Amino acid sequence: MALLIKHGEIVTATERYHADIWCAGETITRIGANLAPGPGAELIDARGKLVFPGFIDPHVHIHLPFMGTFAKDTHASASRAALVGGTTTLIEMVCPSRQDDPWEAYELWKSQAAGRSACDYAFHMGVTRWDDRAAETLRRVVDDGTASFKVFLAYQGAFGIDDGELFRVLELARRLGVIVTAHCENAELVAQMQRRLLAEGKTGPEWHEPSRPACVEGDGVNHLATFAELTGAHVYVVHTSCGDALAAARRARQRGVSLWVEAVIPHLVLDRSYAEQPEFAGAKYVMSPPLRDVADQRALWSALAAGEIDTVATDHAPFDFYGQKEMGRGDFTRIPNGIPSVEDRVRLLYTHGVASGRIDLGRFVDVASTTAAKLFGLYPRKGTIQPGADADLVVFDPAFRGVISASTQLMNVDYSAFEGWPIQGRAETVAVRGRVQAREGKFVGVGDWGQMLRREPTHGG
Repeated sequence: MALLIKHGEIVTATERYHADIWCAGETITRIGANLAPGPGAELIDARGKLVFPGFIDPHVHIHLPFMGTFAKDTHASASRAALVGGTTTLIEMVCPSRQDDPWEAYELWKSQAAGRSACDYAFHMGVTRWDDRAAETLRRVVDDGTASFKVFLAYQGAFGIDDGELFRVLELARRLGVIVTAHCENAELVAQMQRRLLAEGKTGPEWHEPSRPACVEGDGVNHLATFAELTGAHVYVVHTSCGDALAAARRARQRGVSLWVEAVIPHLVLDRSYAEQPEFAGAKYVMSPPLRDVADQRALWSALAAGEIDTVATDHAPFDFYGQKEMGRGDFTRIPNGIPSVEDRVRLLYTHGVASGRIDLGRFVDVASTTAAKLFGLYPRKGTIQPGADADLVVFDPAFRGVISASTQLMNVDYSAFEGWPIQGRAETVAVRGRVQAREGKFVGVGDWGQMLRREPTHGG
């Protein structure tokens, strides 16, 4: 199987130039001018197009039991949706409850993906409790190729851990050389605010944000940073949504804490007014941390342009509006959290970032692909275009104009958070390890082509 992409403009995090790309044996083998097609090679004319490394979404939920229900996507539907949007690698959160056996949960998450994913994938291992077997289990997980953990400083009684558990997880992570991703809020403050608001009869989705305001998220980032400072662990703050959280991250970095910051596409393009829509329509936009003020959105874009935000992910968590989000009528704390966006991330980031002039193409590639590859042990196999890298390539048409709609999406959910939104540019042709898997907004590939990416620890040890 060989692939030749000709006449395109190659764009990486650090370079822009015109050249042809020859791929064979699932990798990029040559880059140069006027490469001749070999016998049997598939030829793609990328004249007038941009050629990007495959995009990486480092924060998705696919198999997800949550609030008494399950997220709607399977690995089959989510991977196809990711691919038509230009994403060739997904990193999924393994999220056992405190009652689950961690190793059994890890094996379950792996089994849900194996043989069902059309794109490559990896995992972050959720640590939702610490007991006398935790260290042994987590070492086993790392030995199996999952070199990152996930902790929740939220969801009290479900996924959340206490301070003693947090300290032990970070100590072990430092010894093993793995990075710890963290949902940062103050779980106790959220619980107290939820109880107060419900007691006052404030039950609609518009009260979700006031129950976990920006200061609570900022406190969570500061809390995590303090523990990281004392243990020497490397930490990664997921779905940073507000100026308070950014300020806490900035202070931590200034004093030498090894901390990286993720934003997610919903927080960059949506604000809290969407969750305040009448007739319970705001439930479609309930996620945690919540959608914030427009001022917080501006702060995120400024930090993204300045290099203070390292990655842009999705926190994809698809729940139907009818039958699932509706579980929270009369009690906003029962609305399943999540905004489906794995199909939309790249085109929204291009439209509202690159096309609007907020970020340039190099920054676009860096935050949507390269830095995630570097942080999570995939670089240079993923995240760049060079000989020896996997032939994960996106031929992108910047001249395309279209509209987002639930009627055409591949995500297995009954609404789009971006219904009717215009987009500029799209992934025209998407290859994973040299095989074309998507073309012109349609999945055209092999459903079980995706591989689990086994990773080595890269954060000291």
